[in-house]
Amino acid sequence: MSRKLSDMTLEELWELFPIILTEHQEPWGRWNDKEKPAIEGVLPADRTVRISHVGSTAIPGIWAKPIVDILVEVTAETDMEQMAALLCDAGWIRMSNSHIRMSFNKGYTPQGFAEKVFHLHLRHEGDHDELYFRDYMREHPEAAKDYEKLKLGLWKKYEHDRDGYTDAKSDFVKRYTEKARKKYGGRYEKSISDRRANGRGEDNGRTGAENRA
Repeated sequence: MSRKLSDMTLEELWELFPIILTEHQEPWGRWNDKEKPAIEGVLPADRTVRISHVGSTAIPGIWAKPIVDILVEVTAETDMEQMAALLCDAGWIRMSNSHIRMSFNKGYTPQGFAEKVFHLHLRHEGDHDELYFRDYMREHPEAAKDYEKLKLGLWKKYEHDRDGYTDAKSDFVKRYTEKARKKYGGRYEKSISDRRANGRGEDNGRTGAENRA
C-alpha cells in the first residue's frame, strides 16, 4: 500500500518528485485554458482579480518543468483561509502558506507525477512579479534563452533539491523582473473599482492593452 504524501519527509518527496525539464510543449497552454474556468467556478467572482498562466511553461521556446503555474490574485480584503478552504474542497492540495501567500498543487500522487501537474499560487492583488518576468521573457527571446541555459545548467545539480534550484535562479529572476517593471510601468496595476466595473479580471497570456484587465 502506498504511503500518503503527508507521511513522507521532505527528502522523500524530492526523491519522488524530482526536477524534470523538457522542451516546450504546446499542450501546456491548453492545460491552463482548461483549468482556468474550473478555478473561476470555485472562487467567488467578486474576490478574484486575475487568473494568469505564469512560469516557464508560459514562455514559448524554452525548456521547462512540465508543471503549469497559475497565479490567482484576489482582492486585498479577501480572507485567504476562506479561499484556501474552497480550493482544497475542489481537490487542490496545500503546499505552503503564510497570511499573504499560499501555494497549492494538483497532480502529485503517491506514485509520482500524474499526467497533468499544476501549481496554484494564491496572492493578494498586486503581488504579481511573475507577470512582469513572463512578459519580458516573451518579448526578449535572447533573455529567455539565457534563462533556459541557466536552468539546464542547474538541473542535475539540484535534481532532488527544489528549494536549492529555485534559490539558484533567484538573482536572474530578480534582475529581469526589475528591468520588466521599469520597461512596462504599471501594466498590471489598475484600481479595484475599475476591475469590478468591468467584471472579473483576466489575463489571456498576451501583453499590452489586451491583458491589462
